[in-house]
Amino acid sequence: MKIIVLDDWADGFRHLACFARLKDHTVVIHHDTEKDPARLVARLNGNDAVILTQERSAFPRSVIERLTSIKLVAQTGSHRHHIDFAACTEHGIAVAAPDRVGTGITTAELTWALILASLRNIPHEVEQLKNGAWQTSLGTGLRSLTLGIYGLGGIGALVAQVGKAFGMRIICWGRESSRERITAAGYEMPATREEFFRTADILSLHIFSNEHTRNIISGADLALMKPSALLVNTSRARLIEEGALVAALKQGRPGRAAIDVYEEEPIINGDHPLLKLPNVICTPHLGYAVTSSFEYLYGTAIDSILGFAAGKPVNVLNPEALAKK
Repeated sequence: MKIIVLDDWADGFRHLACFARLKDHTVVIHHDTEKDPARLVARLNGNDAVILTQERSAFPRSVIERLTSIKLVAQTGSHRHHIDFAACTEHGIAVAAPDRVGTGITTAELTWALILASLRNIPHEVEQLKNGAWQTSLGTGLRSLTLGIYGLGGIGALVAQVGKAFGMRIICWGRESSRERITAAGYEMPATREEFFRTADILSLHIFSNEHTRNIISGADLALMKPSALLVNTSRARLIEEGALVAALKQGRPGRAAIDVYEEEPIINGDHPLLKLPNVICTPHLGYAVTSSFEYLYGTAIDSILGFAAGKPVNVLNPEALAKK
């Protein structure tokens, strides 16, 4: 089979152990993201299967209807909103993805890296030391601060456990159905959502992004936060009303942010308003970008491709498409 891999930004795929499993197939890897539908179609045509790296490239009907050779889309990760399943099925394109993903521990790790980097002024102090200055600021300790977890799922629970180990007070917010689980974990759920935003010294978002959670956090919510508070987002940018975070940071509530996710990715040439703010630490969507995660994500995509090539499809989410071949 001829296989095309999209959006391998860090050129990591060919260095993974799982890559050798495709030795009997032709593989073309792209390290950039093609946003123009016509150019994306041209890039895809002539290949039998495509590996989509997370949700970095959209796979809409306008692209699918112009494909002439793609028979299989092997998706990595749990997000699938960027794929038009109906159009794929109509055109006989099977979509395969794993039925489970990892624990999210790497995203929890990055969340704490961002919290500590921000509160201890690490990026600033690194640059100051390079420039010849020694110890130019005082950081903020964690003990007794209030850590707010919005969404106590798998990742949120890991972040909360670390906060508890640091001697922090943990408060959580989510659907009312989450209250019993939050209480059972030994954490607090404030009486109101407004109190949750007002109380948190650090507020970390761990909400699954879908059509129901888009813009779930508004500018009015952010305006409730303390001037000393830190907002951390390692989930998805679309959880926050577009433009609201930049405006809130300029107004000083919250006082700072640490961000790993953006409305449009990748960001090229530093062209994003958050990168221009002195009270923000930004990283390029590193939450899951570790070798072990990529071995799993790409490895399951390879499982799907090899099964399809052998006439024994696995992980197919739209089996009706197989009948159209």
